[in-house]
Amino acid sequence: MIPAMHWSGAIGDLDPIGLDELLATATLQTRVDRKYALTTGDLAMLLDLLPPDVRVLDIDGERSFGYVSTYLDTPRRLTHHLAAHRRRRRFKVRTRTYLSSGAEYLEVKTQAGGGATVKDRLAGRHTDGDRLSPNGSEFVCGTLAAAGIDPSPVAHLRPALTTAYHRTTLLVPRDGARATLDTGLTWSTPDGARLTRPRLAIVETKSPGRASELDRLLWSLGFRPGRISKFGTGLAALRPELPRNRWARTLRAHFADA
Repeated sequence: MIPAMHWSGAIGDLDPIGLDELLATATLQTRVDRKYALTTGDLAMLLDLLPPDVRVLDIDGERSFGYVSTYLDTPRRLTHHLAAHRRRRRFKVRTRTYLSSGAEYLEVKTQAGGGATVKDRLAGRHTDGDRLSPNGSEFVCGTLAAAGIDPSPVAHLRPALTTAYHRTTLLVPRDGARATLDTGLTWSTPDGARLTRPRLAIVETKSPGRASELDRLLWSLGFRPGRISKFGTGLAALRPELPRNRWARTLRAHFADA
């Protein structure tokens, strides 16, 4: 994993918020996500302009945390194709490890009405070698069925892409919204292909619906939500034969040499 970005004083000057309070204030398991691809220089400028009431997740004095996520897909890349073609009943399945605590989760993302993202998660490790464990399969199948999605592909899911990065999480209290700042991004596939982007920052706002104060700040600086997915964009960059039109602008701007 690439070392964490050296934050300017802006992050250090923000008031802290603990994890329990953050989750109680803005759980947002059902939310509208907006993603922005910035350079790390643009991100530093944004941080200097944050509203004074924005707070930062702080755990034992740490404000940047390492994450590793492994996305599962079928051999025919079903979930990637669903994302690339923006199918209404699309989904993603991933495992996530929080490096600071060692906590692991199995997560399923589905799309609800109005474009909202619904994330369901199951604590613990639920993979067995290169496939889901029986408990993991049962959880994913049940989650997909509840969302009206055919669960039959679950039996064929295998690791397809691993992402590693550092994340800082902000609370935007006026809107009950959160934002994540991801830097030090790397991607790798089971066959050994690897991609790093040390100057890329992904800012993702997560709000109950309407745009947050942070979204409006980004818009005022000339940034608009873009089509970037750690899974979809990263896999398309590493596998040029896969569909990529949905992320073409981001790929040209930030992955031109991939």
